[in-house]
Amino acid sequence: MVENEALIHLAEQFGKLSGIGRKSALRMAYAVLAFSDEEAKEFAEAILEAKANIHLCPICQNLTDRDVCSICSDLDRDGSVICVVEDAKAVSALEKVREYRGLYHVLHGVISPINGVTPEKLKLKELLPRLDGSVKEVIVATNPTVEGEATAMYISKLVKPLGVRVTRLAYGVPVGADLEYADEITLYRALEGRRDF
Repeated sequence: MVENEALIHLAEQFGKLSGIGRKSALRMAYAVLAFSDEEAKEFAEAILEAKANIHLCPICQNLTDRDVCSICSDLDRDGSVICVVEDAKAVSALEKVREYRGLYHVLHGVISPINGVTPEKLKLKELLPRLDGSVKEVIVATNPTVEGEATAMYISKLVKPLGVRVTRLAYGVPVGADLEYADEITLYRALEGRRDF
């Protein structure tokens, strides 16, 4: 392959995205180069617009472009149940099921000492004020990984003394899997089969 610094630089930028390897990054770079000038401009503007306008919801820590996200501002949601998830992708996955009508809390990670992620680096301190007596149940919906389980245990020990029921998703979701890749039926069964923690 002929060295092309601009192409390599573009591919390196795509390679910074989670889950994108060298070959995929290079394919993406070629795809962008095939854009018309107008398409390339729209693509760049969409990235800048998203970075400028999307922020964390002050209540649930989910991503939003509003003052308060659409889930937290929906008065038809059940405010007595909060589903705690690792990231915004998990919220999207659970919302596809269309069965869960409670609220969410997004941690933005899991406890992982080996990666330097301690409980203080997660959005846990933002969860506790929400448990003001109106919340009856916290569903811990972290991924079934070692880190996800450790995080679930930590949350359980934090929340149970407050008199709030803590449940865990049932294992309809395979161990080692991410919620965002699970189908709607699997997620529905996992929600329906949740258990006390």
